[in-house]
Amino acid sequence: MLQKIGDKLQGQRWLAFAMLGMLALVFAFWGAYGIVDLSMGSGSYAAKVNGEEISAAEVNRAWQEQQPQYLRVYGGELSPAQRDQLQNRLLDSYIRNAAVLQRATQQGFRVTDAQIRQAYANEPAFQVEGKFSAQAAFARLAAAGIAPAAFDAEQRRSLLMNQIAGSVGGTDFLTPAELARLQALQDEQREQRFVLFTPQQFSGTAPIDAAAIQAWYDAHPSDYLSTESVKLAYATLSLGDVGTGLQVSESQLRERYEKAKDSYVEPERRQARHILITAEKPADEAKAKAQADALYAQIIAGKDFAELAKANSKDAGSAPQGGDLGWADRTVYVPAFADALFSMKEGEVSKPVKTQFGYHLIKLEGIQAGKSKTFDDVKAELEVAMRRDLAADRFGEQQEQLQQRIERGSGSFEALVKEFGLKAGEVASFTRGGGAEPLGADAALNATVFGDKVLNQRLIGGPASLGEDRLVIFRVLDHKPAAPKPLAEVRDAISAQLLRQRGAEAANKAADAALTRLAGGESLDKVASEFKLKAEPARFVGRADPGLPVQVRSAVFAGVRPEAGKPVRKVVKLDEGGAALLEVTAVRTGPEGDNAQLRSQRLQRELQRHGRVETEAYIGEIVRTAKVKKNLKAFQ
Repeated sequence: MLQKIGDKLQGQRWLAFAMLGMLALVFAFWGAYGIVDLSMGSGSYAAKVNGEEISAAEVNRAWQEQQPQYLRVYGGELSPAQRDQLQNRLLDSYIRNAAVLQRATQQGFRVTDAQIRQAYANEPAFQVEGKFSAQAAFARLAAAGIAPAAFDAEQRRSLLMNQIAGSVGGTDFLTPAELARLQALQDEQREQRFVLFTPQQFSGTAPIDAAAIQAWYDAHPSDYLSTESVKLAYATLSLGDVGTGLQVSESQLRERYEKAKDSYVEPERRQARHILITAEKPADEAKAKAQADALYAQIIAGKDFAELAKANSKDAGSAPQGGDLGWADRTVYVPAFADALFSMKEGEVSKPVKTQFGYHLIKLEGIQAGKSKTFDDVKAELEVAMRRDLAADRFGEQQEQLQQRIERGSGSFEALVKEFGLKAGEVASFTRGGGAEPLGADAALNATVFGDKVLNQRLIGGPASLGEDRLVIFRVLDHKPAAPKPLAEVRDAISAQLLRQRGAEAANKAADAALTRLAGGESLDKVASEFKLKAEPARFVGRADPGLPVQVRSAVFAGVRPEAGKPVRKVVKLDEGGAALLEVTAVRTGPEGDNAQLRSQRLQRELQRHGRVETEAYIGEIVRTAKVKKNLKAFQ
């Protein structure tokens, strides 16, 4: 929720399904429902969960917001099967959400006003210098277009979700014996030594002969291909190009003004000061109310409101300014605060008003009456908006006309460029997967350019989007298929590959021979010296020690424990080629075993992990037994 509020304050759209992100584990299960009715009617609902409807409009809004991400992932186009799968998955998430919230309510979980106040206080966007500010909360929610009531409802749902998850996951425990066994395994250290047999050390000095290079080249033609590319003619159309020269008459502006006249109204605004008194916990509620009453009495007796606000208000944002909240309309404030403020007379001070933030004393400093904006007030704004809308309409029309012309195959590329006033250009080498500037490397565009119609049938492609306000059409002028590179060009790369391969084979063979000699009673140091190698010094390592190659570290703990005088020895093949000759000689419990703080942290991690698993199982059962009715035609 915090990130989503931050995103919204950065100008992104508020997601109607924001709470789905509050508890990702809720949606880990995609299992069957207890009773499912797949409705084929259109209806106004997307699904019913135990009789409760999920709005089709809400689910469709969520789908529209997610669709651009899916298109990027799937290369610019969704097949019917992909679309059905993704839409069904989205609907499943709503169903799970509803089912879990219903269970939370049935089980008696509730969210108190104090918890809502704490949620506000914990929101970084509502803080000034690390302290909660009601003024900042009012302003940020208003700027984001989020009604306080909607934010409250979202918080209540999210907290309910957390409560039911905590009630299940929070009951998990580990016995002392289980924790001790887990601790012993995780803290265990093993003493080891190893010798690396690398391909570089065993590749030898003899060059790779020409016949071997030729044979490798012939056997692996697909490893040495040039990148497929096309020479492309393209032509672009931008919203700016379309908008150039558009004229808007005053009569058109006046007509638009008259049609939307009711929307050009400045609502009544009021300037207020307030003093906020908060209760840190429910038990302090009466104390906070008493303090607010006492301050009200002082104000009525003549004390200066601003000075009392500076000294007593808990609103870090407005207190230094004597509680001044500036000018705002009623939509900025939470309902209780707004109702009080907009029922007052100028200069009046309210009795304590309770909101989710605490108790407010409000002073009305001034009133700006609402008024309708005249045509002259909004003429410049109207002209900008009308030019933009006309340009967008023309841009859309031309895009549609281009689409139709291209689909019908009417008109050459050059004719379309001229008719629609496109800006033409050429790309000498547009590569598969890589694209080229100025068209970029968009996956959907790349797929179209190298699709059958454009590449093989040599038809005109597009129009394809290059951002929100630019489109492109194109045709292939020349095609360079991926082809084997000349042997001379890749000879050195093949030689290096064969040297590594020869060295890896020799290294593995040497490591196996060295292991046999260790089994015969020779020491690791002696065997290593015979191969002109050096063994790493013996040291104890833990399961996460970064100082060992990954394969070696895994092998140290994968085998049986060594016994006194009986080391465990093995050859470990390395991913990068070659091998390591490993010797594990002893086992001990690491020093972390005696660290109480680390033991506590480990216990908490394990409890959280176990809790997640149990919560997932519990929620899976809630969903499985729910009575669900899906409307398969909910998506428009």
